[in-house]
Amino acid sequence: MLTTALLLGGCLNAGQPTARQSDGGTLKITSWNLEHLAERDGLGCRPRTAVDYVELKRHVEALDADVIAFQEVENAEAARRVFDPQHYEVVMSTRPASGRGGPCYGAPGQSIRQQAVGFAIRKGVPWSRNPDLADLALGNPDLRWGVDITIGGRAPVRLLAIHLKSGCNSGQSPSDRNCPVLFDQLPALETWIDARAAAGETFAVLGDWNRRLAARGDAFYAEIDDGNPAGADLTLASGDRRATCKARYNEFIDHIVLGAKATARVKPGSFEEYRYGLPEDRHPSDHCPVSVTLQH
Repeated sequence: MLTTALLLGGCLNAGQPTARQSDGGTLKITSWNLEHLAERDGLGCRPRTAVDYVELKRHVEALDADVIAFQEVENAEAARRVFDPQHYEVVMSTRPASGRGGPCYGAPGQSIRQQAVGFAIRKGVPWSRNPDLADLALGNPDLRWGVDITIGGRAPVRLLAIHLKSGCNSGQSPSDRNCPVLFDQLPALETWIDARAAAGETFAVLGDWNRRLAARGDAFYAEIDDGNPAGADLTLASGDRRATCKARYNEFIDHIVLGAKATARVKPGSFEEYRYGLPEDRHPSDHCPVSVTLQH
């Protein structure tokens, strides 16, 4: 495992250039929850205008990532409003629409839209798709599937985008209806991680884990970070950094979790938390993107 100092980096704001050099020798990967991104203006639990979609595109440009795992996006058309098709290919979960509806909490008159997981991949980056990790849904149409891709090239990287059950950020209380569901998702995720490690692959799991994995003794992280088989010794890209996206929360729930081979390829100091360059009440999403850069 690399030292924490190797993984730590700075916070980025919109308009600041990234440290990444697009020389073909690095791969910048990002996780970003886009908070109920709908295909059409004015819909969903975070209704937006055309200007809002343009602003989100500006942040995509500032992020300058090669691969972005995104969450809470209605469909591919919604994603393409943010990830310019001239520059990014969009890959979406194949989970059927759940049909879930109902009113939005905190947004009177608005209705819940489909929330899906996917990737935006910079054009020119070679990639292939693997079967979705449908087992994460536990047979529940309202739970999200994982999206599994392989980034090709001289040194392939297997990437799994996830969005786990919310409401169990810490602890493991059986009386909390959300915690049993989250921990029921754990075996499917651990099976995927162990299979990648056993195959000797370079891999990372990135997304909205809805869990404070860096908390001392976290039961969820301890279960998947057991070092068995060899190569399944995991690293949080954020190291011991504290989250700064929201004043109320100083622990990340959006994570990039790296296998041993991916950890060895981390560019020193490349972890970033992107804070939009705006006051918190003007953030275009209730999550801030997190990124790390891998070297060949």
